[in-house]
Amino acid sequence: MSTDSLTFALEQNAAPMPVSERAALLENPGFGRVFTDHMVTIRYKEGKGWHDASVHPRRALQMDPASAVLHYAQEIFEGLKAYRTEDGGASMFRADMNARRFRDSAERLAMAPLPEELFLESCRQIVKIDRDWIPQSEGGALYLRPFMIASSVFLGVRPADEYLYMVIASSVGAYFKGGAPSVTLWVSEHFNRAGPGGTGAAKCGGNYAASLLPQKEAIAEGCDQVIFLDTVEKKWIEELGGMNVFFVMDDGSMITPPLTGTILPGITRDSLLTLAQDRGLKVREERYSLDQWQADAKSGKLRESFACGTAAVLTPIGRVRGRDGLDFTIGNGGPGFQTEQLRGALVDIQRGLAPDPHNWVERIF
Repeated sequence: MSTDSLTFALEQNAAPMPVSERAALLENPGFGRVFTDHMVTIRYKEGKGWHDASVHPRRALQMDPASAVLHYAQEIFEGLKAYRTEDGGASMFRADMNARRFRDSAERLAMAPLPEELFLESCRQIVKIDRDWIPQSEGGALYLRPFMIASSVFLGVRPADEYLYMVIASSVGAYFKGGAPSVTLWVSEHFNRAGPGGTGAAKCGGNYAASLLPQKEAIAEGCDQVIFLDTVEKKWIEELGGMNVFFVMDDGSMITPPLTGTILPGITRDSLLTLAQDRGLKVREERYSLDQWQADAKSGKLRESFACGTAAVLTPIGRVRGRDGLDFTIGNGGPGFQTEQLRGALVDIQRGLAPDPHNWVERIF
């Protein structure tokens, strides 16, 4: 268990959850509520580098109240899934992309970058030891949450010199409750997710904290999710609170907003771009305005819209609402043909049910 001269110490949980209790939880785990028996930790100290890598029982953290993360929000995270394979093993999907994005996020937040191979090995370790926590139900997976916090103890606005990297795992089912065929979005008028030069392309907690108030507004308006516009002209579609967005036109072509530094470079987004091109579909990464969205939906030029991300995979967008009477339905208000086709193709590759021409899947034995 050595990666770049760093060896993972292993401490088995002496009191793992009983099999019967675990099985009961896995029947309907929901999302992000059921956690496994183990976790991974690795420490960093300036001048010493990364050290003390270990796999050990999941436990609470002990933190000094002056820990830098609590005051200056140096914190980043990732989200990826491990899937059960037909032979009883497990696999991860494009974890190398998560490792690269984690490094990029660390650099943007002035944090110590974790070597990509060390990131990958930490994920392999948690999957190996907690493989039995992968639900066998349709759509079930083991959601991995690698994250890093500034653990230096000081008060002062500067980068920390000590960091704690961890991986926890959660057994998950469907992201959206109730299995709804599509979601309704609320267009945020007064709030933005990220602006030019900000942290929009980094996966840091602050981005999500900033989305919570507009998301609360969306729910109060009877919608499932919020969608954000750009901060400059306040007209161009950017992304949801935690997902990228695609638009499917009547000629089969697709549009998705370009990555200009204000949008998270989603791994599901990148995978769908590739799968669409494999199928001969024309895909354009270009700006698409709210006015265009409404006009194209009403004229029938726009046939489908969907949101995408690791947690929810592909989620059809059926309706869009906002202030001043903004309200329009996309297509028939439910899943569209192309959305379903792309979702099926992606999920089949993730779960090892279809050929993997791009070598996206890593088997964990």
